[in-house]
Amino acid sequence: MLFGGFALAVAALFTGAAFYINFAEQPARLTLDDQSLLEEWKLSYRAGFAMQASLAVIGFALGMLEWLLSQELAWLFGALLLIANWPFTLLAIMPTNKTLMDTPIEQAGAQSRTLIEKWGRLHAVRTALGAAATALFIWAAT
Repeated sequence: MLFGGFALAVAALFTGAAFYINFAEQPARLTLDDQSLLEEWKLSYRAGFAMQASLAVIGFALGMLEWLLSQELAWLFGALLLIANWPFTLLAIMPTNKTLMDTPIEQAGAQSRTLIEKWGRLHAVRTALGAAATALFIWAAT
């Protein structure tokens, strides 16, 4: 299991970060007024995007390498679940992200709040994909 341990660690980091966003950061930001909410979301999104995108790609690559060496299908499926965050984000979340990023802070209101609430629900899918990938990697490692 040359690459599997690292794949598991990266998938767990991805899942932990995604879980934190859904269960700590998102509920806290929703207590802010509309302008502060949008401003905080924009700052958080910029910082989180690079981290989570990188973790998904690295975890995928490590899982694929372990699958190629071991031929254990759980590594393949876990890697595919982790990288599934990319197309899901591009197809399902990115339109919301773009609208929010294009909204000036001064124009924040009920519509931007509704979009951030929607974003949180969509982001929960990313958390679930990461958790499923992590579970498969644990199963494959045991």
